[in-house]
Amino acid sequence: MAAGSRYGVTLKQLRELMENKELEGVQKVQDFGGVHEIARKLNTSEAAGLSGEKSDLEHRQDVFGSNTIPPKPPKTFLQLVWEALQDVTLIILQVAAVVSLALSFYKPPKGGGDIEEEEHSTDWIEGLAILLAVVIVVLVTAFNDWSKEKQFRGLQDRIEGEQTFSVIRSNTMTQVQVGEIVVGDIISVKYGDLLPADGLVMQSNDLKVDESSLTGESDQVKKGVACDPMVLSGTHIMEGSGKVLVTAVGVNSQAGIIFTLLGAAAEEIDEVEKKKKKVDVEEGVGNAHPNHTLPNSTPGKGGVPDSPEREIGGECGDEEKSVLQAKLTNLAIQIGYGGMAVSLITVIILSIRFSVDEFYYNGSDWNLYYINYYVKFVIIGVTVLVVAVPEGLPLAVTLSLAYSVKKMMADNNLVRHLDACETMGNATTICSDKTGTLTTNRMTVVQAYVCGHHYQPNRQDLPKIRDLPQHVGVLITQGIAVNSSYSSDVKSSAEPSGLPTQIGNKTECAMLGFVIDLGVDYRQLRKDMPDTRFKKVYTFNSARKSMSTIIPLDNGGFRVYTKGASEIVMKKCSFLVGEGGKIEAFTTAHQDRLVSTVIEPMAKDGLRTISIAYRDFVPGKADKNQVHYDSSTGDPNFENMGEDNVIANMTCFCVVGIEDPVRDEVPEAIKQCQRAGITVRMVTGDNINTARAIATKCGIIKPGDNYLVLDGKEFNKRVRDPHTNEIRQDLLDKVWPRLRVLARSQPIDKYTLVKGIIDSNISAGREVVAVTGDGTNDAPALKKADVGFAMGIAGTDVAKEASDIILTDDNFTSIVKAVMWGRNVYDSIAKFLQFQLTVNIVAVIVAFIGACAIQDSPLKAVQMLWVNLIMDTLASLALATELPTPDLLLRKPYGRTSPLISPTMAKNILGQGLYQLVVVFGIMFFGEKMFDIDNGRGAGLREPPSVHFTMIFNAFVMMTLFNEINARKIHGQRNVFLGFFSNPIYYVIWIATFISQIVIIEFGGIAFSTTSLNVEQWTWCILFGVGVLLWQQVVTTFPTSFFGRKMEVGANPPEPLSPNLDGDSVPSYPHSRSHQNPIVNRSGQILWIRGLTRLQTQLRVIRAFKSTLEDMEEKRSCHSMHSVRSTRSYLTRPTSDISYIDDDEKWKAKGSAVSSNGHYIRAQHDPRS
Repeated sequence: MAAGSRYGVTLKQLRELMENKELEGVQKVQDFGGVHEIARKLNTSEAAGLSGEKSDLEHRQDVFGSNTIPPKPPKTFLQLVWEALQDVTLIILQVAAVVSLALSFYKPPKGGGDIEEEEHSTDWIEGLAILLAVVIVVLVTAFNDWSKEKQFRGLQDRIEGEQTFSVIRSNTMTQVQVGEIVVGDIISVKYGDLLPADGLVMQSNDLKVDESSLTGESDQVKKGVACDPMVLSGTHIMEGSGKVLVTAVGVNSQAGIIFTLLGAAAEEIDEVEKKKKKVDVEEGVGNAHPNHTLPNSTPGKGGVPDSPEREIGGECGDEEKSVLQAKLTNLAIQIGYGGMAVSLITVIILSIRFSVDEFYYNGSDWNLYYINYYVKFVIIGVTVLVVAVPEGLPLAVTLSLAYSVKKMMADNNLVRHLDACETMGNATTICSDKTGTLTTNRMTVVQAYVCGHHYQPNRQDLPKIRDLPQHVGVLITQGIAVNSSYSSDVKSSAEPSGLPTQIGNKTECAMLGFVIDLGVDYRQLRKDMPDTRFKKVYTFNSARKSMSTIIPLDNGGFRVYTKGASEIVMKKCSFLVGEGGKIEAFTTAHQDRLVSTVIEPMAKDGLRTISIAYRDFVPGKADKNQVHYDSSTGDPNFENMGEDNVIANMTCFCVVGIEDPVRDEVPEAIKQCQRAGITVRMVTGDNINTARAIATKCGIIKPGDNYLVLDGKEFNKRVRDPHTNEIRQDLLDKVWPRLRVLARSQPIDKYTLVKGIIDSNISAGREVVAVTGDGTNDAPALKKADVGFAMGIAGTDVAKEASDIILTDDNFTSIVKAVMWGRNVYDSIAKFLQFQLTVNIVAVIVAFIGACAIQDSPLKAVQMLWVNLIMDTLASLALATELPTPDLLLRKPYGRTSPLISPTMAKNILGQGLYQLVVVFGIMFFGEKMFDIDNGRGAGLREPPSVHFTMIFNAFVMMTLFNEINARKIHGQRNVFLGFFSNPIYYVIWIATFISQIVIIEFGGIAFSTTSLNVEQWTWCILFGVGVLLWQQVVTTFPTSFFGRKMEVGANPPEPLSPNLDGDSVPSYPHSRSHQNPIVNRSGQILWIRGLTRLQTQLRVIRAFKSTLEDMEEKRSCHSMHSVRSTRSYLTRPTSDISYIDDDEKWKAKGSAVSSNGHYIRAQHDPRS
């Protein structure tokens, strides 16, 4: 092999090596001579890592592969066209148009001479025009899918560049793009990391890994050179830190091998899916079958779980939809039934009236020629259906979400789940972290308590090293420099007046800054005590709230350094370094005195207090604050002693107060939230006094407002049953409405609070909760929340995976912008609904009444297609791209139970519909008298277009076009022109549509069933259009209270139709014919949503967005294969599902087969369209 000459180990050997684990893995590594020998064979320096030379990195990629998994190519434009053609409504139109076209060339055996033949020669135009309209619709849909997929792939590439990992190259810790990690690299791993490649542990500081993504086992696995050195990509570091030698990347890693296998399996499943789909369509029951997933099969299409029900074998009943999606589905069902009923009645009435008139009264004999009439009636019926279903709605939803997601990127919101975008607009509560979100996360030590002296109030008053006893100076500098992550660093600014750059944990950086202020170089201390010499490290986590490091002493023995939250560390201290550096007993009374005179005043100033302590284990004579051990029996076994025994009877030598200023813009942002009806709650790990001080500065609480400020202990006491210790909702309901600050909270407390607020029924509508989080243990709360915000800078990979939106600047004001965009999405879709439904109601009634009264539809098939498919598509683009305004934050949230169509909107729809119907029917029945034109009613099948019916069409379009201006306002505002010119897309489309209508009327001819109008007729049509604006002022004046709740539509979410309702494919489960399922009885309703409405388009396009958004994550999965725990948060979602942590038990119940399948499915699957 080519690697043989340059490396002492082959790709095959490394792949086989990584298949082992635990003691077997240790033995296999030893067979190679140990991990250090493997590093040597890979030409890697243990201390310096790789050189980082381009030629070396490229050679390693050639030999061992790159850390990427190539995704399947995107669907071609032609494939997207083919899929757009699958729409049932379009298929019916195509068939009707083809039949009409064929009949137009048929020579009927009926009299009529040359005139009949001459007229007959233009009959083909209508059929061809319908086909052309269908082609345009299909091309628009396909192009929309294609362009959005391209847009999100570009976004995906951009995000990929931001995914980096800590790698040691040329003896320097650098951040390297995940895709550029190569075999032989040494990576530095720590708590919260998602491993980007397979490797061998070279050094472990209490390293524990969650391998559930590969094994399905949720237990954390301890990793170390002597116990289990293999770490695999896609697994999470849950505790500790260490260094790992990369041995396999990309398709050669264990996760990549499974991806590759699933890629092949996915293709086979696709074939089976297609066959199943054909069978289901023939049977006519679609997805009315129950869901059953084979235990070892890959669920869903192409290995993609289409819904949570699919994922857990149909055990889970209701799928949770986002607020807007639930209401839209409900509306679509109602419109679907209504449209079908009206279109069928229209066809039946036309057919019966024609048959009775022609064959009963006129006594005509049957002739094939009459088929022309029946085909025309079917075309009219189908066009009524086309008009009834809001064709532009899918596009409006899609465009509004896509436009918002793109713009939100500029506002530092990276949206991972599209539905979170609009859900945020309904948020009623935000549970926010403090550090970095409300504060700047630029921490500085400004006060200190050392040797009995409180140095305050500012940084300038801090001591220098010369002011302290020598041994105390050593304790402080070494205790901070050594007992912190070596990835935390403070770099001087290039500009003399600039602030230093803080890298890594900001609290540690503040303390390292304190060491610099003392006048000591902490880097030199780290060189003297490299982390390879550490005996043991107890890394910081949310439960511990402290970090401890055990190091060897130069004169024998060991020293334990601890730093952490003051009250936590104080409780573990029995001694204190007092005045002059003397060791004093640290009694309870002394502790209380220190708390009241030092720690509480610091906290009340809004400072975070950190205590630092130490403990010595010595082989010789021990002082009163030291521990003696017998060196003849070897070093102390800290593992067996247990953490509580090691970190006990400590000696406290320093307390520091760290300032983290409130962001300047936060108080105003919180005011905006409060005005907008959103309650902001702070949930923090800091002590209660610090939390109260910061909350007051932010404006979350004000003196005398009677809101609750609790710590975690008191919170649990209030919400748990005193006898069973179980959380009770009724107790929670007494606490959360007044709770504003939760301090010293554990991650489980945050989860309890979020779940309690969401499950509560005491508020008028169920609360919609947004949560911010940055730590690994915040993941449950982020998943449980309606919208989870992860910190892009300070957040761990696990938190980001569990979130819906990532704040790229960790700033609370970005959450307020997300609220504004969310409300704007909701409003944009409401605007379009108001516009669209007015068009639909008028067009359907006109077509229906026309069919009954004059045996013809005043609006022809092609005209309806223009109004409904072309103009509404443009209108959706115009209304969906309106920019949000600050006024959006001056009203209360919509909430879950508020109607999609409010009474005000219903009033506007009915009022405008009434005006337009009066105008259209006025022209239809009295137009020939009013405008002195020929009567167009009762025209024959082959008659040319009349001025009469052209005026009806033109007046209808003009009224619709001017009503598009009215539709911009949905809350009863009178000035509908406000902000008209702030959106160029809107007015350019409006003007373009107006010009297009002029062209259609003047030059459309037979194709559009129009004829040219004179200036007077045009003036009347435009006046009818302008009348819409004047009439709107009358409608606005009419009291909305008259309508009441009777006119609200879409207030309640629909019951779930089917687990696969929003899927393109039919589920890949064996049909169980004996299994009774109540859903079968509703198959008609299900087929409605899937077929006769174009909501298929909505789901297809939105899922194209979702898939490509997820692909950003998946491509990263290709580098750093995500765990099932994280993929659960987005891979198992339907279009707008909100995952619940409660599902965990069901996942566990299904076992590892589902887990492992679920994890690796999507990398080889391209975006669904």
